[in-house]
Amino acid sequence: MNRTKSAKTARTSRREFLKASAALAGATALSRLPISQSAYAAGTDAIKIGLIGCGGRGTAAAINAMTAGEEIQLIGMAELFRDRLESSLERLKTTKRKQVAVKDDRCFVGFDAYKQLIQSGVDVVLIAPTSCFIPAILKACIDAGKHVFCEKPHGIDVPGVKVAMAACEEAKRKNLAVVSGLCWRYDLGVRETMKRIHDGAIGEIVAVQETYVTKPYIVRERQPGWSEMEYQLRNWYHFNYLSGDQTLQQLIHSLDKASWALGDKPPVKAWGMGGRQVCLDPKYGDQFDHQAVIFEYANGVRVFGLTRDMPDCFNETSDFIIGTKGRCSLLDNRIEGETKWQYEGPKENMYNVEHQELFDSIRSGKPINNGNYMCLSTLLGIVAQMACYSGQTILWEKAMESKRVLTPERIGFDTEPPIKPDKNGQYPTAMPGKAEYDRWMI
Repeated sequence: MNRTKSAKTARTSRREFLKASAALAGATALSRLPISQSAYAAGTDAIKIGLIGCGGRGTAAAINAMTAGEEIQLIGMAELFRDRLESSLERLKTTKRKQVAVKDDRCFVGFDAYKQLIQSGVDVVLIAPTSCFIPAILKACIDAGKHVFCEKPHGIDVPGVKVAMAACEEAKRKNLAVVSGLCWRYDLGVRETMKRIHDGAIGEIVAVQETYVTKPYIVRERQPGWSEMEYQLRNWYHFNYLSGDQTLQQLIHSLDKASWALGDKPPVKAWGMGGRQVCLDPKYGDQFDHQAVIFEYANGVRVFGLTRDMPDCFNETSDFIIGTKGRCSLLDNRIEGETKWQYEGPKENMYNVEHQELFDSIRSGKPINNGNYMCLSTLLGIVAQMACYSGQTILWEKAMESKRVLTPERIGFDTEPPIKPDKNGQYPTAMPGKAEYDRWMI
């Protein structure tokens, strides 16, 4: 995808829209247009975006979004911690100086910052906060009529994902875009390889092996002056009630690709195993450091998902799809067997592509909605966690009835965290098969 061509197309679309809008009768007709096109009709060139969650992923997402067109302006930011917002803003100004128009009165800090950001005049919201907050923020954005880019996971428990599902359905009714941070769906080589799998290049799929083994992700050390609640919020990747563990932070990408290959249909059941063996320091919170899960599908296909977060170990991210006529190494864009094929087409940054397609869909008035697969893949990560932490077989239909909620109804700097270190400074974690940890069950 040529970025210069994309920007040129955007300018052409605006000129064509302005000509067409001259024939429209009054403001009532304009009000039915997509948000960005309504802005163009009013004589404004900019598409105004806001960022919720100013960590590394959120900051990168803002850069990706502004790469999708020169008319895209960042006008607001929301974050729990002021120092993180300021650091993000400094980086953004350095990288995309001409497109960053964030004034002091549009820098919002605190647990209600996202509400202020939504009301600050933005057209599109980039959602990338601590994962447990995502469903409520997504709902609030859609309720307010905003187009959305939403990072994964789209919930950390079943009730949360149901909130996200409902928001995505409402977005369809309102003609609003919802693009997911499950970024491999926007990789050009993976797309072409997946198309050939669906066309039968490896025959009928019989098994998928998904591997995401790496080192611990973004560990933050405790600092003097931090309360226990602040420490956990700053080190949120390593607390289950905030992040949902690595089945939802890392393996979710792999499970999403497996689900894509299988037509985005839910499995029948899952079982797995896992534990905490190496990452015993308190900075690793209450999570497992290794997990393996098996999903069984109605047609007999099995998906094997492996994830591990340990230092000084072998690392690999790979997807092997095995069929009756061959196999595919998805990330290598290679098919072997009766059909031998290697992708040799154009390569683009998938993070840029997802935003280019998001904004192109807004400009065209045909907004993308990734709601179906983004919620299904999130549920796969949740069920994987249920299975590995409980040590039990989890039936999909039963899991969808789950009322298990990991995050307290209210979180604030003045609240007690739901998990605390023991006398040795360690955080307790689940013990598969033990009744006292039935909170990981249905």
